[in-house]
Formats: sequence, C-alpha cells, structure tokens
Amino acid sequence: MAEMWINMGPQHPMTHGLWNLRIKVDGETITDAEPEVGYLHRGIEKICENRTYTQILPIADRLCYGASLSWNHLYCRTVEDLMGIEVPERAQYLRVAALEMQRIASHLMWLAAYAADLGMMIGFIYAMRDREIFIDLLQSLTGSRITYNFCRIGGVAHDVPPDFERDSLRACDYMEKKIREYYDLYEGSKVFMMRNVGVGVLTKEDAMNLGVTGPPLRASGVRYDLRKDMPYESYPEIDFQPITHPDGDCYARYCVRMEEMLESCKIIRQALQRMPKGKWRVLAPRNAPIGTGLGRVEDPRGEGMMYVVGDGTDRPYRLKIRSPIFVTVSAAKRMLVGYKVADVVAIMGGLDMCIGEADR
Repeated sequence: MAEMWINMGPQHPMTHGLWNLRIKVDGETITDAEPEVGYLHRGIEKICENRTYTQILPIADRLCYGASLSWNHLYCRTVEDLMGIEVPERAQYLRVAALEMQRIASHLMWLAAYAADLGMMIGFIYAMRDREIFIDLLQSLTGSRITYNFCRIGGVAHDVPPDFERDSLRACDYMEKKIREYYDLYEGSKVFMMRNVGVGVLTKEDAMNLGVTGPPLRASGVRYDLRKDMPYESYPEIDFQPITHPDGDCYARYCVRMEEMLESCKIIRQALQRMPKGKWRVLAPRNAPIGTGLGRVEDPRGEGMMYVVGDGTDRPYRLKIRSPIFVTVSAAKRMLVGYKVADVVAIMGGLDMCIGEADR
C-alpha cells in the first residue's frame, strides 16, 4: 500500500487547541510525523516591548489558560531577577501554596480531557468535578477562575482571605482520597490500560537529547525537577520528592501526574502551616536597570523560562519565552513512529498540550 499524509488538525478534537499534526501512514502504521504550530500566534513577546513591566502582568497570565498562575509567577521572578528584588518570606510561601493548587487544577484538567479522548466520560466528569474545589480556592485567593493575576513584582497582590488555610487543608484531605479512587476507576478499565501501556514510548536518552522536560521527562526515568534541582521561593524548606517512572510510555506519563498531585497536596500543607507572619509584598521600582534577568520554574507541563533585557526604562527592551510544550510537541515523531493511527489520540493527549504557550 502506498504511503500517504493525513492531517490531524487543526480542527481535530485530538488537538486540544489550534495546531496541526501531519502523520504519514502506511496502512494503519505511522511512518513519519510533523507537528505544525503557528495557527494561534499572538506576538506576545513583541507586544511586551511596548508595555510597562506592570502592564505585562495580565499578558503573562494568558500564556496558558490551564496554568496561568505559573506563567504570572514566572514573569514576576524574571523581572525580580533583573531588578534585584528579594521577595518577603511570607509571599514566597504563599506563592508556593498557590502554585501547587494550580498544578493540581492543571493536572485534573488534563486528566479530564484525556479520559474523554479515550472514551471514559465518567473520568471526565469526576476530574472536572474535583477540579472545581481547587478553582474555588484559587478564586477566593485571587478573584479569578482562569487568569489568576495574583503575583506581583516584589510579592503577591494581597494576603490570604479568612479560613483559607482551613479550606485548603480540607481540600488536600479530600483530593488524596479521590486520587485513590481514580486509580481504581482508570486502571480498572481494560480499554484504558490497553491504550496506554506500552504505547508512545519515549526513551530516557531521546527525552534528554530532545530537551523534553516536566512529566514526560520524569516518566522516562529522568529525575529532573527544577523545584529540587534549581530550587526557588520556599521550596528548599519543604519536604517532597520528584516523581519518576522507568517505562516512558503513555501509562508512565499518567502515573507521574497522578502521583504529582499527591505530592502537591503535601507541599500545600507544609507551605500553609510554615508560612510566617509579615509583609507579602515590597515596592518595586518603576524603571528597571540596564541588564538582564532570567527566570526558570517547574510549570505543570515542564520547564518554563523567561529572559528579559532591561534598558533603564519602564519597559523591557526584549522578553524571550521558553515554552515546555513547544519543545515537547517537537519530540512527537519519536513517540508516534511505529504505532497505529488510533494511538495518536492517546500519545498526544498524554503530553497535556497547551497551544497558547507554544505559539505565544
């Protein structure tokens, strides 16, 4: 049978955003693959050159609707590095607690979409139901349910609302019980296990050579997590472990994210219980000095990075964004070749795509 190219996108339900995956098939077997992004490009990096440092804050929130607080935080850390600002200790703990809530909400949205992709609508309903608990907490803290404009250059917008610690600890207790139920639900499904185990294998060597980060890298057996390897905020004071899995397949990526949610519950507890009294923000200067700043964080999808160049004015001369998903989706060919067309949905769904950050 002659080989042919098939477009799975940009309107295919598998894409979870506006991008295209071209696959070459020989019958039902994939022989080549080319991911294509650029359909959603907004020119955010160029826009930032014409905005003040404060005006860029809501733009950073919109880099990824699934983990906007993570990008809001990364931008603030980058500018703080440029300006030489030391964030108050209370704000550091507050940021950590909020970031881990965002990580759980992001992973639950991935889990819900992944379940729907593989025909498990009950999994979609359960995960989206429980995600609401953490969205409610983030709303009480930030006032928003999607674009959390909470971090500020020099700290956070405001202190915690009444009963926030109590409600957060209850949410963690609840989530730990529910994740055990998820294991029974998902791994008790023969269809789910057949479509995940041994599918879309990314070897340890390929993952490192291609620059893959986050859960897909740790699912290939590489113990690399910026919260441990290049710790920031109050993470050095908190006891937790990066989650790894040796197999590198779709099931391994599922397992890593499930266990990461349990670790996030541990981090939230410690951050809230150890959070000291004091200021939650320091005043940042209007103009940044001439120089550069670099920020790196462990986003729910991998290593997010920003590089800013200051020219002594109130606007950056240049802002460069490194998206983890842009790099991860570039490694799609290694995960797809040799598998069947029906496996594409499981393999790409397991990467947790977010095109807003990839296209920028």
